Formats: sequence, structure tokens, C-alpha cells
Amino acid sequence: MRRREPSTPSSIRLYPRRLELAVATGLALSVACATASLPPPRVVQAAATAISYSASLRVSVNGKDLRGRSRVLLAFRRPAALRLEIPGSSGARLVAVVNEGRLTAVLPEESAFLEGGARAEDLGALLGVELTPAELMDVLVGVAPPSVREYRSRWGEVLPRRIEAVLRDGTRLNAVVDEAEIGSVLPYAAFEPPPHPGYRPIDAAEARRLLGGRQPSP
Repeated sequence: MRRREPSTPSSIRLYPRRLELAVATGLALSVACATASLPPPRVVQAAATAISYSASLRVSVNGKDLRGRSRVLLAFRRPAALRLEIPGSSGARLVAVVNEGRLTAVLPEESAFLEGGARAEDLGALLGVELTPAELMDVLVGVAPPSVREYRSRWGEVLPRRIEAVLRDGTRLNAVVDEAEIGSVLPYAAFEPPPHPGYRPIDAAEARRLLGGRQPSP
């Protein structure tokens, strides 16, 4: 794989080929813990054990506390480094980074940030997806975590191209993978929070409000 370097300090290029900031939408869920159209076992094994992953996704989340769809750029490096970006009209609306058990999320358009743990409940509070970083990684590469109530993936040649899951709390997570790559060398800087001096601290509920997600009922 060809090494990719960051294009600028504030916008790290993690993603395959011509990919910029693009991605989003959803499907419907039906089959419990099933995987359709599996490729050969060696392909499934290679995906499941991949150390690194980067992708352009179209994602929808439908839960009791949050409903929405968005373009997403996501990359991970096992065992526990994760980066997720939601693009906006003039740059990233959200950059969320998990590293060394900590979550830092920066909302550049709002000059706001939050910091906290990286447990399933922490990602659920911010993103509406109650998965640990490791579980989210597995979901993306075709592995159903034990905590997921239903899971289905449709494969391309080397990776899932369509993912449907029902999480432990009943939230439906659906993703269409437009481009994805495993095994590339991702720079360490990709998993460092973007600079945010002078930004105001917020909590997950405020972050979701600013991003336009549906809020919990009183």
C-alpha cells in the first residue's frame, strides 16, 4: 500500500484515492446476526484482522434519543485509535478522535469541544451509536460484536459495502461504504485531536444539539 501523508495540519488525508469530505444514508434491518454474500474465508479473515482501515461512508442512525443521517469519513488503527469526521459546507462540522481510552470531539464551526472517556456509553451520548471503539471497528469489517442484537453485511471484493445493525439499546445503524481500504499506513497525527485553543467546553447533549440531532424526550 502506498503511504498517504496529511495534506494540511488541520485536514488529514486518511482516505483512499480521490476521496475528499463526502458520504451518507441508511437502509432497513431485518435479519438477525446474519451476513449475506460472504466472500472467500481468506478475504473475511483478512478484513477481520486488519490493523488499519479508512473509509468514506453514508450513515444513518435511528434511535430513541437520536435520529439522523450524515456523510462520514472514518479511520481506525487497532487496537484503540479511531477518527471520525462529519463534513460541513466549509470544512469539518465534527472531528472526533479516540486515543488511549479518551474521546476528544471538536466542532470547528461552533468553536466548541468536549473531552471524556471512550466507553460505549460515551460514543452513544455523542454519536447515538452505543458501541465501544473496538466494537465499532468490528462492525465495519464484517464482524458482529456479541453486544449487537442484529447484524447484516453485504460484501464487495474485500470489505463490507453495506452494513445494517441493531444495537443493544435498539438503535438501528445503517451504512453504505462508498470507498474503503485496509492495511494502509495511517500517520499518528491522524489520531490526535485538532487544535482548539479558545474553544468553549460543551457536553455531549450540547454537541448533538449543535449538530442537529434529535434530542431525548423530557
